[in-house]
Amino acid sequence: MARTTTTKLYSTPSKSAKEVAAEIEAEDSLIQTPGQLPKLKNNLYDENVKFKDDDDWITVNVPGKMVVNEVELAAQVSALSRLEEKWRKERLAREYDEKRILGWTGQAELANGRSAMFFLVVGLLTEYWTGVSIPGQIEEMLRVGGFIEPS
Repeated sequence: MARTTTTKLYSTPSKSAKEVAAEIEAEDSLIQTPGQLPKLKNNLYDENVKFKDDDDWITVNVPGKMVVNEVELAAQVSALSRLEEKWRKERLAREYDEKRILGWTGQAELANGRSAMFFLVVGLLTEYWTGVSIPGQIEEMLRVGGFIEPS
């Protein structure tokens, strides 16, 4: 026989989602200051309740825990916002430079260098096979294109 076990994680009385949503909406209607968050009565993600029997779970004198007043918190938030904006601008500039093809960009220089090396090799191979030097090949190309008159 298959044995099934069910464990109850929370000792709080269970409420339906509609009841919890109604409580939250009632609390939201009582808030006078915009931006103030309501306190949830039936917090389903309360780790202190979930791990209360665990010997390693500590809630007092937590190493690294900082108590910050509202002024320090606001200063940290504004500094982090400035830092986020700076990094966002750097990311946008980097993405813009990566997508550019023309102008003084790394990608354009790479394409220019590769094409120059390709045509230098083509010119050297043509000189080897035909005996016409690279300046002679350029002169011949200009004559065929009609840029200079035949001699």
